[in-house]
Amino acid sequence: MNTHHGRCGLTACASVVALAFVALGSAHANSGPSVFNPESEPYGRPFGEWTAQWWQLMLSIPTPDNPLTDTTGENCMVGQRGPVWFLAGSFGGGATTRSCSIPEGKAIFFPVLNVVDVNTTTQTTRELRAETAPCLDAASTLVATVDGTAVANLFRKYRVRSEVFQITLPSDSLFSFALRAGTYSPAIDDGFYVMLKPLELGDHTLHIVGASLGCLLNGGPFGVDVTYDLTIVPVER
Repeated sequence: MNTHHGRCGLTACASVVALAFVALGSAHANSGPSVFNPESEPYGRPFGEWTAQWWQLMLSIPTPDNPLTDTTGENCMVGQRGPVWFLAGSFGGGATTRSCSIPEGKAIFFPVLNVVDVNTTTQTTRELRAETAPCLDAASTLVATVDGTAVANLFRKYRVRSEVFQITLPSDSLFSFALRAGTYSPAIDDGFYVMLKPLELGDHTLHIVGASLGCLLNGGPFGVDVTYDLTIVPVER
């Protein structure tokens, strides 16, 4: 994920954050994983609301417990609620592998590549969108595979521009090096997102890889490379 904060020019990464390139394994050519159409309204909400909620959750969690800084998956459950489970990219670059148990019946929502822009001065929504658009326009790699099978047409079908929203940062936020704790508005997101329909019970592997030549992280192009070893567990009734 990548992030800008108004005129501060802060950059982080795909899922608040951005990350590294990797060689991609081959994906099976079939109908692909079962996903929600980005033009639909899963569970009564358009995708633009889900992307806003994704950022609001991720940015509200203190850094030590944040799924974006997690290298093992131990924080996978932090903040989860409702019918949709949010998975994070990574913050700071490099390939990451996480293990995560998810209750059965949950849809799984994640960015392949995304950027947030937050007003910290007097910027308008239009200005924020103009800043983020080139990053996603220049996306060069977008891959999401479930058990080796790729989600098709990511470039063409899965770009989502969020509704306008506000964020509230804790004192130990991912951006505490530049922004004080508090509420900021307006904020907008632009990115490529997938919502998987609930997976069957048992073990699954989700691999997310995204890269863009249009934004910089630490002086270079940014991207995301995250593997999730997922276990869908039964819910006691």
